[in-house]
Amino acid sequence: MKGLKTRLLALMLPVVVGACGGPWNNPYPARESGENILYSAFTERPKHLDPVQSYAENEAVFTAQIYTPPLQYHYLKRPYELVPLAAAEVPHPVYHDAAGRRLPDSAPAERVAYSIYEVHVRPGVLYQPHPAFAKDENGRYRYHDLKPDDLKQVYELRDFKHTGTRELVADDFAFEIRRLAHPRLHSPIFGLMGEYIVGLKDYAAKLQEAAKKLPADGYLDLSSVPFEGVEVVDSHTYRIKVKGKYPQFVYWLAMPFFSPVPWEAERFYSQPGMTDGKNLSLDWYPVGTGAYMLTVHAPNRMMVLERNPNFAGEPYPSEGEPGDEQAGLLQDAGKPMPFIDKVVFSLEKESIPYWNKFLQGYYDASGITSDAFDQTVQMNAGGDVVLTDSMREQDIQLQTSVATSIMYMGFNMLDPVVGGESERARKLRQAISIALDQEEYVSIFTNGRGIPGQGPIPPGIFGYREGEEGINRYLYDWVNGEPRRKSVDYAKKLLAEAGYRDGIDKVNGKPLIIYFDTTASGVGGKSRIDWLTKQFQKIDLQLVVRSSDFNRFQDKVRKGTAQLFFFGWNADYPDPENFLFLFHGPQSRTLKNGENAANYQNPHYDHLFERMQVMDNGPERQALIDQMVEILRHDAPWIYVFHPKDFTLAHSWVYNRKPNKMANNGLKYQRIDPQAREKMRAAWNHPVLWPVAVLVVILVLAAAPAVASYRRRERARGRLAAA
Repeated sequence: MKGLKTRLLALMLPVVVGACGGPWNNPYPARESGENILYSAFTERPKHLDPVQSYAENEAVFTAQIYTPPLQYHYLKRPYELVPLAAAEVPHPVYHDAAGRRLPDSAPAERVAYSIYEVHVRPGVLYQPHPAFAKDENGRYRYHDLKPDDLKQVYELRDFKHTGTRELVADDFAFEIRRLAHPRLHSPIFGLMGEYIVGLKDYAAKLQEAAKKLPADGYLDLSSVPFEGVEVVDSHTYRIKVKGKYPQFVYWLAMPFFSPVPWEAERFYSQPGMTDGKNLSLDWYPVGTGAYMLTVHAPNRMMVLERNPNFAGEPYPSEGEPGDEQAGLLQDAGKPMPFIDKVVFSLEKESIPYWNKFLQGYYDASGITSDAFDQTVQMNAGGDVVLTDSMREQDIQLQTSVATSIMYMGFNMLDPVVGGESERARKLRQAISIALDQEEYVSIFTNGRGIPGQGPIPPGIFGYREGEEGINRYLYDWVNGEPRRKSVDYAKKLLAEAGYRDGIDKVNGKPLIIYFDTTASGVGGKSRIDWLTKQFQKIDLQLVVRSSDFNRFQDKVRKGTAQLFFFGWNADYPDPENFLFLFHGPQSRTLKNGENAANYQNPHYDHLFERMQVMDNGPERQALIDQMVEILRHDAPWIYVFHPKDFTLAHSWVYNRKPNKMANNGLKYQRIDPQAREKMRAAWNHPVLWPVAVLVVILVLAAAPAVASYRRRERARGRLAAA
């Protein structure tokens, strides 16, 4: 019996001893313990990391850390402010008339034939190490003339033994602008930029013709075709020529589409055999000058960013908005970034494992799922959102921010019932807008994470009005210092004035039916539809829901056969024009294939929009915006449901986190305390050893009878043999 106990304990000893080396449930290698590594997760694999094609948020998590467009948004200041990144300063447009004569800055838009943006590139910036730059002893590129046999043992980028670098120059930015027109790349902004960058459409057509003369895998030399839209002045200066006066163009210079791409990278990746089962392309292995570079691209498991050894550093901001200093966001002012050496993103397809690992300290930050909301936050007596006791005990930090987005229900203004300019249709739309209780929707379906909309412009964007002057008076009254939704009785009164008393159309004597097109399905979709049906019942209207798949739904909106639909819009840049253009008549989805999904048309609004569009921010522009928003509230082509509010959590060892809805390059600003993290992980993930001891006792007790019986048989056999 004693021997058996000894053997069982010997089997359990490695497990018990292993517990002393750290938490048993640690998902990361032991060698990373205490390292300056940020741990995060991603839920969907990025499709494009080539800046000419990348436009999705889950891709920007990576591209924004790797590439350096000319401009970026100030990390701390609000409203959002453009500041230099790869450029030496924010470029100011120079205006010219049709004869090429320079015009004053105050020149009216109708006199401006084109604008010139001259960008000065910061000197001394180097690219990350990459084999595309590698040269031999004679100065020739090592990997620009590869043969199929050269790639037989190459499966990923690290299989190339040599790397190199070079300085960032103006031609790299010009090269990327040319790539917008590349016939094989299909940039999502080519159509829009073709309307603004001089000669881009014509350049694309000529490239198409040139590509036809090449074999399918032939290298298309973009410099072989002349292009008027971009000019390289010298090694660190280039100019972009834009049609007319388009002040919003400067915002595009902060997007990845205008990041520098070296010709060497495209030449390197365009060689035959690079993509054949190897994924050797800019879409898989970016080449940039940013703070980080992608070193592991295994999207079914992990993505890893590591500090770019050639990054010269960038100082942490020394000023922000009021409250930033008190929040500790200026403690690192002036210090060189980045602070973190490595960022590991693990694939998490399910929210529950993600959330549990965050609570265990294995992810440094997290959002809040609906399932975990009540466990995480609660409302205090003053109506403010605060963390629950369990979250505060772990010293978890909560940050909230309003997204530069609007979720809305759109009326199809081409529809014969809810659309058009008639007083009858307008009052019908207003009555429905009052009946749909946005506050209740936000409370039920977003856990209160939203601000009911009063108009199309979100908070934080120029033109948004706060307080009493910002309410939609067609839907709200201002009572005791806050907006109060008009009553259902008032909505019924509007409905009666529209000719639908008690929901009956006085023209034909039939109940009025409103059709709502949606892709909603499943339990969550049904609850929203049930709620929406009840909102219409409040004013005696019948709602018929027409569900379809996403493609069918989009087709109905495009053709103008939908009557009422739910949509959303995220800002491309922080300018009111990016929201108000959604009502511009020439942008009609059905008539012009534009972004005006409601097909709203109002000549007076269009006139004001075209004036506002080319103005700089100031009192005059604000006055025009106020007029435009008032027109939209009166005509009610949308129900402004809500502006989403994001809640994020971070552990106490993470510093310098501030939500920035216009920028995605926030990793370089963040700092962590790895030692504090290790200490808290150990405290939160103590191995529970008593079950092991119980298991050992159970095993010993279970084995004891068998051992005793075995020994009795052995002794009996021994006595028999002796006899």
